[in-house]
Amino acid sequence: MRETVEFSHVIADAQGLHARPVTRICAAAGQWESEVSVSCGDAVAPATDLMGLMGLCARRGDELTVRVEGPDEDACAAALRETFAF
Repeated sequence: MRETVEFSHVIADAQGLHARPVTRICAAAGQWESEVSVSCGDAVAPATDLMGLMGLCARRGDELTVRVEGPDEDACAAALRETFAF
């Protein structure tokens, strides 16, 4: 059984986790077979759920944790690391 791939991202954008990056995250996560979740504090949302990601209410300086689990998790996590560079 494989381990879950996990990485963190600290939001630098003054607007926080707003519609534009959320749309990019959803589109990128939807291209992979792996399940991807994003958490901020105690709140967790699927990376393909636009409203769920917006509901995290992540602001500048907040740390997001991205968890990727599935058959293509390594490639998916690598691609998402680039997507999260906002």
